[in-house]
This record gives sequence, structure tokens and C-alpha cells, in this order.
Amino acid sequence: MQPIHIILLIISYFAVLILISYITGKSATNETFFKANNSSPWYLVAFGMIGASLSGVTFISVPGWVEDQSMGYMQMVLGYVVGYAVIGLVLLPLYYRLNLTSIYTYLEDRFGKYSYKTGASFFLLSRTIGAAFRLFLVANVLQLLLFDAYGIPFWVTVTITILLIWLYTFRGGIKTIVWTDTLQTLFMLIAVGVCIYTVSDEMNITNLFSYVADNELSKTFFFDDVNAGNYFWKQFLAGAFIAIVMTGLDQDMMQKNLTCRNLKDAKKNMFWFTIVLVIVNFFFLALGVLLTDYAQRNGIDAHKDELFPIIATKGTLGLATAMFFLLGLIAAAYSSADSALTSLTTSFSIDILEIDKKKEKSEQIKIRKKIHILFSFILIATILIFKYFIADASVIAKIFTFAGYTYGPLLGLYAFGLFTKLNVKDKVVPFICLSAPILTYLISFYSKEKLGFDFGFFVLVLNGALTFLGLLLFKRK
Repeated sequence: MQPIHIILLIISYFAVLILISYITGKSATNETFFKANNSSPWYLVAFGMIGASLSGVTFISVPGWVEDQSMGYMQMVLGYVVGYAVIGLVLLPLYYRLNLTSIYTYLEDRFGKYSYKTGASFFLLSRTIGAAFRLFLVANVLQLLLFDAYGIPFWVTVTITILLIWLYTFRGGIKTIVWTDTLQTLFMLIAVGVCIYTVSDEMNITNLFSYVADNELSKTFFFDDVNAGNYFWKQFLAGAFIAIVMTGLDQDMMQKNLTCRNLKDAKKNMFWFTIVLVIVNFFFLALGVLLTDYAQRNGIDAHKDELFPIIATKGTLGLATAMFFLLGLIAAAYSSADSALTSLTTSFSIDILEIDKKKEKSEQIKIRKKIHILFSFILIATILIFKYFIADASVIAKIFTFAGYTYGPLLGLYAFGLFTKLNVKDKVVPFICLSAPILTYLISFYSKEKLGFDFGFFVLVLNGALTFLGLLLFKRK
């Protein structure tokens, strides 16, 4: 695969996205940017959310995870189903009833301004880090496949990556993203299908399902060791709560849902999105089984996040496979990152600056555009920091672990607000939400060191429970 092929692919791909942006961004207002004028067809939102949920991290890390974890990731995926049911039955009706632009406005109505600002701040931190993790992974692959050949430094690669996102989102915002994410999800799924077909053909596999079922890496459920991080109930429950916080309590994902015409359409979106997401994750894991066996048979020394990129681009699968892999990777990464940049802009504009309450319409648009640029630079800086601190663990494991610490306070706040009628001392809430992750880390660390009990991704539940307990202790009479 030559660098010129990659350049032509990237230029063609983003030309299409920018064309969509031009069409959807005509006469765009802040209402268009933030809520797409509540005119998005539910089936487009559902399909586009698949790409946004999976991202470039899933595209690369889930197949690479199979070598160490077999197909145990499906335990979390099944937990997602429960989490998405809670979103559809509890959270979406709440958001539509309150007619929210930012979902964190609920916290102000329920508890007060300090709680509101705290919840929004934790989202801004979580989504900035999460989006930067995902883009870091893609920038690394582009650096390896393209920019190293021309002697272009990594910081330039990162800047170009973010600039391309800014170009097609700065006008239409979420309205543009609903359409671009649909296209990008399609590209990603085609890429996975092509890669599964070519690897299966190369290994003379006639029945994929039988091959995966008979493979020693197909083990899915782990009930043996309750202390292990991959114990079924830990991963299942962690999956349920991760779905609730990383989708239902996440402005990025909920902003798409809130562009649907009504609550009924939003619920249909969540229902079909859940079914398709489970199926797609299975095929990613099946691809991981194929790639692991293929690498072992052909003496390819590639593991974890390097497995898929090296086999697809430097193996014997042909130019078409390499091109589809790169197309799928870019599509998966950008379908997650573009909405992240838009949601960060939305949350900071509405939740922190409250521009919808204070400014004239023309002034609101100017401020929103400046914030959009600001978060573009913040993402660039964060990715460059990751360049020097990312270790050898799979990126997806880092994202879920980090999410446990940053989304935990949001889980505690919303659980307390929805399932109790108690009030809290609003000014104490920031301290509770900062203390809970620290206590969670200490408990998790000493539990593993002293007792041999690994909380794994279950730290999210522990963090949320500690936040809930703190709110209970400081309830207002």
C-alpha cells in the first residue's frame, strides 16, 4: 500500500463529507447546530449512532483484545442491552419532557447551579479525554502508514486530523453529523465485512460461525474466578452501567437522540440501535479470532492494537483489503470524534457560558464558533500529551477504566435525582464528586494489592455508589 493511495483515499473521503456539510449547513443557526431543528429521521440517527458508539477504538482494539481475553467482551455487550433499555424507558422520556438542549440542565432543576456545573464539567473532562484517546489511535495509524514516509512530524498529523473534523462540522453541527455519521457507519461496516471475507478466504474457511464456535478463543462467559476482572457478573453489570453513563448521561450521544422529531421516534432509534450494535460487536470479535489465528499461522508478530493494522496493510491480503481497512478506520474514528467536538461545544456554550440566556442570536453564533475552535485546539493538545504517556495496554481498556472514574459522579448524581425525592446541599456537591473518584481509586488499588480482588471496569459502579452515599450523607432537610 503506497502513501499516494492513502492520500487519494483521504482527499476523496473528506470531499464527500465537506459536500454534505455544505448542503446541510446552509442557513444554519444555533438551533440547527445544537438540535438539528428536531427534524432528524430516527432511522438515520440509529444507524449513525452505531459508528459513533464503536469508534476507531473498537475497530482496532476489540479484534486485538481477543488474543488475551477471548470473546469475553461480549459479556459487557450483553450488559449494554440492559443499559440501553434504561435509557429508552427512563432517561429519554425525562429529556423530552423537559425539552432539553443540554441534558445536564436537569441537574440544575433538580439540585441547583453547583450540581449543574459539576455534572457538565465531568462530562467535558470525560468526553475530551475519551475523544482524544480515540483520535490518538487513528493518528498513530496514519502516522505509520502515511506521514512517516514523508517525514511529517506527529503534531502535524494530529493538527490535520482535527482540522478536517472542524471543516465539516463548524457550520451545521449536529445536523451535519446525523448525515455524515450515517455514511461513515456504512463505510465502517463494509470494511469489516470485506476484511472478514478476505481473511476467511485466505485461510480457506467455508463456515465462519462453525470456525469461531470451535476455536479455543471463542470462550465468552467467565464464571470461574470471582476475583478476576473478567468475571461474568462484573463485566455484565459494568456493561449495563457503562451504557447508561457513556450513552444515556453523555451529551454527545444524547444530543443525537434529541434531534429526533418526538419521543416515540427516539425510542425506536434506541431499540434498533441496540439490536444492531450487539450483532456488529459479535462480528468484530469474530474478526479478532480470525486475525489472531492468521497471525500465528503466518508468523506475524503483532498483538493488541497493532494486530489489525499490520495484517490489513502489511500482510498478503491485497491492496483492496488495505484500502477498505483504512476507510473503515477513518470512518469509525471520525464518526465518533466529530460528534464529540460538537457536543463539547454545545455543553460548554449552554452549561458553562449559558449563552442561550444572556446573548443576542448573532452574538451567540459568534461565541459558539469561537468555542468550537477552542475545543479543536484542546483536543490537539490532549492527543499530543497522550503520545508520551500511553503504555502498551489496549486503548479500549484504558477508555473504559478512565470512564469509570469520570462518569461515576454523573451516575451517582442522576441515580440520586431520579430514584429519591431528597435534596442535597448544592454547594457541597463538587467536593463529593471530586472525592468519590479518589476514594474509588484507593479502594480499587488496595483491594487488588491486598485481597487479590480486581474490580476491573466495575469501578464505575463503585464510584457511582460512593457519590450516591456522599449525597445521602449531605442531604438537605
